[in-house]
Amino acid sequence: MGRWASRRWIEWAWGVCLFALAPLTLAASDLSPLRAQFQLPDDRVDYATAKLAVNSIIDPSTDTAAVRRQLDQWERAVRGNVPATPTARQVLDALLKTLYVPGEWNQDKPFTYDLSDPLGKNPKNKQLATYLATRKGNCVSMPTLFVILGQRLGLTVALATAPNHLLVKFADDEQQMWLNIEATAGGFKYDSSYQRETGITETALNNGLYLRPLLPHEGVGAIAGTLMEHYGEKKDADALMAVADLALAANSKDPVAMIWKANAYYIQTDQRIRSKYPNAADVPPELHDEYWCLSQENLAWFAKAESLGWTQKTPEQEASYLQSIQRERAKRGQ
Repeated sequence: MGRWASRRWIEWAWGVCLFALAPLTLAASDLSPLRAQFQLPDDRVDYATAKLAVNSIIDPSTDTAAVRRQLDQWERAVRGNVPATPTARQVLDALLKTLYVPGEWNQDKPFTYDLSDPLGKNPKNKQLATYLATRKGNCVSMPTLFVILGQRLGLTVALATAPNHLLVKFADDEQQMWLNIEATAGGFKYDSSYQRETGITETALNNGLYLRPLLPHEGVGAIAGTLMEHYGEKKDADALMAVADLALAANSKDPVAMIWKANAYYIQTDQRIRSKYPNAADVPPELHDEYWCLSQENLAWFAKAESLGWTQKTPEQEASYLQSIQRERAKRGQ
């Protein structure tokens, strides 16, 4: 994520501005498939349906039926590696094996991390259809496929977040604890590793911003993160606000949604006022209230996220991550 100005835009007075209410209703009307998933009780939320709803809004040409057929095939492949009368851990191990270990179950072509797009700049690479076709994914597509298949297999799995990252939590009945599945590598990882590597603050951890198994409807909000990114890139503030509000209604401590909501107010301010009056002193009196309200909401949502422990990724953290990608590419001979 990066910054703009005003107090700011980040790439990735608590009342609502009355000026923004009318267009939000129009934007939200296009989100009915996604909204339906948010409104379901947790035991009926379907991660595949939520992901395909998001993908179809971003790319209406998405062949959802074809993706579902592929999901069926992968579910059957996993079940082929599951022993008779298995424990949940054995089913999990079969899922890990099927996706990440070369063998006849995946035609000796396991799923791997896409080192050519380490920052996920190509939105298409976050689409489920792309991941299934290329078997090269990222920290959005890889955990999403894993949690979809885990849900289909009857495992107690949940999405969880770290800064700029998604992971999967598995409820291990034998150990009576949640285990972290790092889907980009096909293995396990400690909470402490995520804290160290992604810069999670103690405040954020104590407030439940990160590394918490998300309830299914909260997980839908995490899946919708790519849609917020999509609307942010298009500078569609009203649609962005509508999706952020859906995510925040599901999880009031969703840091991604908070930052995108702040960004939405920034875009609205820019499009309605700053584009016409770059110098604040030139804003006419009849627009002062709207300008103040939008600016205050932008500031307030950043302040809320920061008070809960959110911090912006530093250039040093990004450089360190890119260096680790270069080392991995060298290891693979790429």
